Amino acid sequence: MKPILISGALINGIVQDLLIEENRIARIAPFIPQKEEYDVLEGAHRVVVPGMANTHTHAAMTLFRGYGDDLPLMPWLEDYIWPVEAHLTEEDIYWGVRLACLEMIRTGTTLFLDMYASPLATAQAVEDSGIRAVVGCTLFDRGDEARAKLDRDNCYQYLKDFEQYSDRVIYSIAPHAIYTVSEKQLQFCRNFADETGVLVHLHLSETQKEVADAIQQYGMRPAEYLEKIGAISDRFVLAHSLWLEDNELDIIARAGAATVHNPASNMKLASGFSFRFEEMKQRGIRVGIGTDGCSSSNNLDMFIAMRMAALLGKVWRYDSTATSAQDVYQAATETGYHILGLEGGVLKEGALADLCLLKTNVPTMVPMHNLISNLVYSADGSVVDTTIVDGRILMREGVIPGEEEVIMKAAQKAYKLIANYGIKQK
Repeated sequence: MKPILISGALINGIVQDLLIEENRIARIAPFIPQKEEYDVLEGAHRVVVPGMANTHTHAAMTLFRGYGDDLPLMPWLEDYIWPVEAHLTEEDIYWGVRLACLEMIRTGTTLFLDMYASPLATAQAVEDSGIRAVVGCTLFDRGDEARAKLDRDNCYQYLKDFEQYSDRVIYSIAPHAIYTVSEKQLQFCRNFADETGVLVHLHLSETQKEVADAIQQYGMRPAEYLEKIGAISDRFVLAHSLWLEDNELDIIARAGAATVHNPASNMKLASGFSFRFEEMKQRGIRVGIGTDGCSSSNNLDMFIAMRMAALLGKVWRYDSTATSAQDVYQAATETGYHILGLEGGVLKEGALADLCLLKTNVPTMVPMHNLISNLVYSADGSVVDTTIVDGRILMREGVIPGEEEVIMKAAQKAYKLIANYGIKQK
């Protein structure tokens, strides 16, 4: 792998050079002499930024983009999504994930956390795309002990299966939610994480109904339930985390668990909007930003997710100083990488070479009084010029090799699925 030299770009506030060797940032300096073996990227009219971490998504659901929109949550799931998902093949999932990876590479995401069926198909798509991901083995037993045993066996089997992939493809487990995974199984997830060191990716407190059902069934709220049964730790990543009271935030903080804000799907599915970012920050809870799947957010553009998170955090509080651009950007970059256990999301020597070059001579980036404000409030994924993951250039000046085939194959799979198993929305 050739060293990459980025020459004369805006880096950490000043024009300088950046050298990538192997998969790390080797040097950042005002001037680094060029060598014949370097792959040189000219940085004029470019700013280098760390790649973003999408800490909650269902990548293969790109196949459902625009299908079943503007419906209530449960009819959307029960009538539109789940019946089609029941017919997904591994090949469908592979191409759906390839399309997701393509979209994320094009819009500046270099790492994502995924929860979906067929983790090996997802893992292979990640491997082939060149992006970095933490891929979950989903658990979904609904109290059925036979299914629970199968899921537990799969957790161990996939742990071995993932050894075939590169370091960019990281294994995790993903119990769906407290209402689809039994108490015993949630406890298993905690113990499995303690035993193996993997992450546990779980939906938590996404809707008011989930909270009301937990109170009715367990006599307590979701986070209280997790603590009571001993099924929360610093290995847990809690997606949505929308309907949490102060004592639940204290539980999450004590456990060292992380949360993920998914503003687009929360709004589109009318799950809620008052994500308690400030209270979490005060307690030292690590907060990431996610897009959720394309069936519930329609895109995987983290610039859009950042903007929604920042604006929502202000409006529901009636406080223009809340959920600052800097805090949201931190959540989408360095904190996201930290949540997923990786040294990235920053531009410093020794960090993973997961980064992007953005165009600065486009309308949404001019003037640049404040780079972070532009990235959060005005830019979108179209400003990304070049994307590098693990020291490899995946997109150079807007060109991704093999893009046409991925788009064609994914479109074919999506249209066939809906034609055969979907329903036409009135």
